[in-house]
Amino acid sequence: MLGFLLSPDNVPFLAALVLMGLIGVVELLGLGGGLAVGEGLEGDVNVETPSLLSWINVGRLPLLMLIVVFLFSFGMTGLIGQRVIAAIIGRPMTWILATPAALVVALPITREFGRLVSMIMPRDETSAVSRDSLVGRVAVIVTGTASHANAAQARVRDAAGLAHYVMVEPDNADDVFEQGVSVLLVRSAGAKYFAIHNTSASLRDAKV
Repeated sequence: MLGFLLSPDNVPFLAALVLMGLIGVVELLGLGGGLAVGEGLEGDVNVETPSLLSWINVGRLPLLMLIVVFLFSFGMTGLIGQRVIAAIIGRPMTWILATPAALVVALPITREFGRLVSMIMPRDETSAVSRDSLVGRVAVIVTGTASHANAAQARVRDAAGLAHYVMVEPDNADDVFEQGVSVLLVRSAGAKYFAIHNTSASLRDAKV
């Protein structure tokens, strides 16, 4: 069994499961830095515009949750499929063919998981609101450091109090936004927002 798992043709699937385990360990140790499943990332996706990411429900559920499900689905689908192939022809399928086959199966599984969970987690869902409606609102950087041409993840709440997770870049090329910094969204361009430092005392305590 160990020889089968360590076969070079199973490396992509074993690596996916190992990465999933490492993410779990990081979260259990509290080192996720804002990536926890409960609060985690939601994709920088305009749910009003069809795309592969919106199809698998990125933008409606925490991105980390979907990543873990995808890694598990991809890893297990690949290993189970390779086991079946090995039983038939005596050896696993070459990883070049097995990887895309497992990917094709894992994506619909991830999508269905996201769809089912979004039905029972309405409070964590990102609503299909106009992107422009978030301009002028206060956001806080939750993951990464935002600098010129380098966006970071930020959390912002709409008028109804629902949280949205968006990618933010400084509007001023000289600004740098570290994790935890409060910013003001001043404009959007495509799927990205541009922001300035939140220097308003009245807005600094806004719930984000």
